[in-house]
Parts: sequence; C-alpha cells; structure tokens
Amino acid sequence: QVQLVESGGGLVQAGGSLRLSCAASGRTFSSYNMGWFRQAPGKAREFVAAISWNGGNTYYADSVKGRFTISRDNAKNTVYLQMNSLKPEDTAVYYCAVQYYSGSYLTRHSNEYHSWGQGTQVTVSS
Repeated sequence: QVQLVESGGGLVQAGGSLRLSCAASGRTFSSYNMGWFRQAPGKAREFVAAISWNGGNTYYADSVKGRFTISRDNAKNTVYLQMNSLKPEDTAVYYCAVQYYSGSYLTRHSNEYHSWGQGTQVTVSS
C-alpha cells in the first residue's frame, strides 16, 4: 500500500505561482502512473493532471493546460504540480493519487485511482 503526502499549498494572489509536492512511501513508486485532482467547496472532485510512470506521458484538464505542469522525480519518490498564472477559480483542496493501471494509459476518472493523500489547500485571492 502506498501512502501519499501532499504539501506546498497556501494563499497566493491571482497571477501568482505555487508548486505542490506529493511524496510517496514505498519502493515501487517508479512503476506507478500518478494523478492530481482538486475539489472546491460544494463541488465534485475534478481531474487536474496525470503523468506516466517514467514521466514520458502527461495529460491535463483543459482548464489548466498551458498554466500547470506535472512532473516527477522517481529518485525522490515525489510528483510535482507547478501552477502558474493562478486564478481564483483554481482555489480548492488538491489531492494526489495512484492510478490503478500503469504504462502509457492515463485517465481523468477518479475511480481509476487509489491511495489518495490528505490534500493540501490552495487559495487564490483576486
């Protein structure tokens, strides 16, 4: 079982940047595809970005494409989400999770992920 811990959230003004980190326990992290999701108050959890086990494939929600970048460092068992040009509508709790299937397949569906972290709050002020 993988345990995930997110960090790096905070309060930032619109147009600013934050980098989120998701640290994973376990020796098999490098074999997992990983995803970032977010959930705003009163809204359903939504997909943000995903990355394949070796970083070769990435997949983004249209709402963040061109502003957010997902990356990973398998030597550090960590996946990152660099968020630039932040908007108030990016305010949410951000979660990372492990995709059930590895390889080049990446999905936006939350039911295809497991081992969710506790989340980190991102607040963007206008």
